[in-house]
Amino acid sequence: MTSLAESWGTLDQVRVRVPAKINLALCVGGRRPDGYHELATIFHAVSIYDEVTAISAPTGISCEVNGPLADRIGSMEDNLAYRAACLLRDEYGVSQGVHLTIDKRIPVAGGMAGGSADAAGALLACAHLWQVGANQQDLLALAARLGADVPFPLMGGCAVGLGRGETLTPALSRGVFHWVLAFAATGLATPDVFARFDQLAGTAKSRPARPEVPRALMMALVAGQTDRVGGLLVNDLQAAACSLNPALRATLAAGREAGALGAIVSGSGPTIAFLAADEPAATDLAVDLSSRGVAHEVRLATGPVPGATIMG
Repeated sequence: MTSLAESWGTLDQVRVRVPAKINLALCVGGRRPDGYHELATIFHAVSIYDEVTAISAPTGISCEVNGPLADRIGSMEDNLAYRAACLLRDEYGVSQGVHLTIDKRIPVAGGMAGGSADAAGALLACAHLWQVGANQQDLLALAARLGADVPFPLMGGCAVGLGRGETLTPALSRGVFHWVLAFAATGLATPDVFARFDQLAGTAKSRPARPEVPRALMMALVAGQTDRVGGLLVNDLQAAACSLNPALRATLAAGREAGALGAIVSGSGPTIAFLAADEPAATDLAVDLSSRGVAHEVRLATGPVPGATIMG
């Protein structure tokens, strides 16, 4: 496989655009010995993006976050993009430094893999900047070490995720899907949502040890049947997310009443994705939801879109 370093010259900075994700299906199985749950999910990359810029520095690694969501990011050492750069440096014995800047647009703790997207963007940008000779499979392996959601933003498109979500298989999907995304004012912590899921589910033995994504949904994606896709969206964590943030129930109901083909909490929430029939229907739905005041912010998006992409 061709390495990323082929034909590169000396670089001063590299800018990468990386997409958010929604989960069209999130099926949760039993708890594993390592404490995590076995998952089967369908990832779908959508046109909400962060941009990660890697700027050459003599030594050291630093990171800053810009944009309207910057004040919701923790310390530099807690930033997953910073940890990604450190991992790549250590793995390849890089002596050069880097300063990362993140233009933050993907919601924080919103169930859209915003932090994971930044880590994926940092891996690609630093690999390109430092010319380490890593190919995509190399970066995907490093991404899995950083977190279960980090590999997918590198891949993009549509994919089935197994294990904790880090074992990816590209999935066929025909056509363009139009989404209306309803953002909440505050986020939900993924561990809290899984803890509530366990409380609600109890010790039910009916949960499969190895869940599977719905075959009917996969077939609808391949056929590009938007209406069928809307009716088959499923998230086993949705009840837990709504239990922690009851206002989500009103948002879900409002979107359905306004004509959405499907409505689902993305991942561990609280972002809600509404599927519309086409672009005009999505615009009408967004206006309706905004007028009802049932979300902190409403944005339009399409998918699937490519994964992390070098912009310059």
